[in-house]
Amino acid sequence: MTNTELPESTQAKVHLFGFSFDNVTPAQAAERVIELSASGNSGHYVVTPNLDHALILHRRPELQPVYSDASLVLADGQPIVWASRWFGRSLVGRVAGSDLVPEVFRRVQRETRVFLLGAGPGVAARAAERISREFPKVRVVGVNSPPFGFEKHPDQNESVVFEVARAEPEILVVGFGAPKQEIWAYQERTRLNSAVILCAGATIDFLAGERARAPQWFQKYGLEWLYRTLEEPKRLAPRYAADAALFPRLLIKQWLKDVGLIS
Repeated sequence: MTNTELPESTQAKVHLFGFSFDNVTPAQAAERVIELSASGNSGHYVVTPNLDHALILHRRPELQPVYSDASLVLADGQPIVWASRWFGRSLVGRVAGSDLVPEVFRRVQRETRVFLLGAGPGVAARAAERISREFPKVRVVGVNSPPFGFEKHPDQNESVVFEVARAEPEILVVGFGAPKQEIWAYQERTRLNSAVILCAGATIDFLAGERARAPQWFQKYGLEWLYRTLEEPKRLAPRYAADAALFPRLLIKQWLKDVGLIS
């Protein structure tokens, strides 16, 4: 069995909370991204929903096509993995966007064109310098940190789309935060001239060294949210409190679907 294959007993897709997750390991996910980047086709995009995404989708069901049209849907968040096991679906594990991107960069075997889009002013440029040092096969062909709300202004949005398309990246890493990055990738994917778009949240900040990932034991026990809250309490504490209040409702809704009481 190769590292891109799954055991026969493992479901290729896991349907949970309105998502159809690809049931893959981080290594398998990275290999699939590399295959998409080399496919010669454009318009693929990858999403990595976590619990917050699931609750956003619960509140805004009109976003369903944004996730269902993605070429790869990966479970980023230990609570999602735990919930899959509670409901007898058993995702093989978590695939965080912030782990996926460097894993892809480590695994590419030929020069690969990459564009970094998002993060604060100057952060993407610092990330590009670090990538060039650590991943010799990755060639960063462009960076841009658009102003907040650029997508609501046609002239600014067109400028960003034009810059990316002109650079012809094989991989476009987008870090706008959810669900903005997923909606934007879904809407603009056919115009960006990029083989695959990775909706990757704060990954550009991590690559630049602007922010540190939570220690491994926080990640292992599903406590990365706590580490991030301690870093940014004013911004994240209210969000995670709201998520905690809504999560039981999400579990009940999934159970009702499973027993056939709702569709």
